[in-house]
Amino acid sequence: MRHLKPHLLPTLILLLAYSFVNAHFALATEKRKWYQFGFKDPIYNEVVLHYLGQAWHQSSDVGEVLETASRIDESDPSSWTREWRKSAERLATLAKESEQANHPLSAAQAYLRAATYLRAALHHQIDPYSVEVRELAEREVLYFKKFLILSQSPCRAVQIPYEGTTLPGYFCKSSAAKKAAPVLLFQEGRDGWAEDGRFIADEAMKRGIHVLMFDGPGIGQVIRLQGLAFRPDWDKVITPVIDYTISLAEVDPSRIALMAVSMGGFLGPAAATKEHRLKVLIANPGVLDWSSNMETALNQIDNTLLSLLDKNEEEFNTKMNKYMQVNSFLRWGVIDFMWHHGVKTPAALIKELRKYRLGANIHDITAYTLVVDAEAEKYGRSKEFFEALITRKDYLMFTEAETAQFHVQPGASAIATHHLLDWIEQAL
Repeated sequence: MRHLKPHLLPTLILLLAYSFVNAHFALATEKRKWYQFGFKDPIYNEVVLHYLGQAWHQSSDVGEVLETASRIDESDPSSWTREWRKSAERLATLAKESEQANHPLSAAQAYLRAATYLRAALHHQIDPYSVEVRELAEREVLYFKKFLILSQSPCRAVQIPYEGTTLPGYFCKSSAAKKAAPVLLFQEGRDGWAEDGRFIADEAMKRGIHVLMFDGPGIGQVIRLQGLAFRPDWDKVITPVIDYTISLAEVDPSRIALMAVSMGGFLGPAAATKEHRLKVLIANPGVLDWSSNMETALNQIDNTLLSLLDKNEEEFNTKMNKYMQVNSFLRWGVIDFMWHHGVKTPAALIKELRKYRLGANIHDITAYTLVVDAEAEKYGRSKEFFEALITRKDYLMFTEAETAQFHVQPGASAIATHHLLDWIEQAL
């Protein structure tokens, strides 16, 4: 260094600094995967990826999703709902302006994205019992229905008779079907809505298959606007849905399929153990025991919790409440689960979840079944589920090479529909 000319020192310092910054940036780039968006919480990353994926069928736009995500402050639990709501409100205003100016298609597209961002806002609601939940859910339904009407969509809102009330859904009539045609029933799980099935409905209709997307108890509109919680005897839900479906002249009653995703990977098969009018079943993923996810998580926190539950529920609740006070994500998760399942305490939740086990009943499934798996699946046990089935069956693994390795393939709608619809066409 002492032999360098003085006027070269600033240049050397700049080069060293430049090299350091580049090396640091390269290291950061190596650590951050394509599906990571800067959140410490991996659930946040997966949910953002889910809404990015909805751009494939114009239910979102890439820039809008990324810009909204950039405004979310993980240290402020309420910012998730607040920022998605802001994006939805901006688009709703734009939609109303276009509607009033007699531009129905532009209005429809903006209403569609506004509805999506309201579902996003409700995806991580801190207080599921707040009046804001009903308010945002009502707006979501309004905006999605406006989209259907203004876009002249082949899908129409329907009400399915169910135990003295109705379940909301959307029947999508395929123009490619020339006579009574097969129908695909689509349902989500704990976090999704019927509207999230548009990517499947659009592709199925092109192939001459009608689609009925619906919300059951615990899902979408039904939990937020009707207060109906999940139930383990899901055949009591699917039977009236099938009854309604076969009343439609467009439907061939001998060719009914059910696609059930996420927690639906338990619910759909549970229904199929008793409802044998289903010709085809798609479980994404396969779930034999839904309670195991929560029990595994609790064991990781404290492996004495579950044994304490069986001895003293009051002490279990006290201990759980202490953990929830110091862990905001655990607090949100437990409260959200309790709300979805209609119980008031953590102990009651675990006991309720233990009803969501298939056991030997899986042998009663008669539908031709596709079991969907993914290389980074966290919540299902698809291989175990597949091996337990005794009906006609197929197994589909989504891979990292396809960018479809996560639970229910967020951000990979194109490759997901490619494989799923190919299978459904040949199965029906």
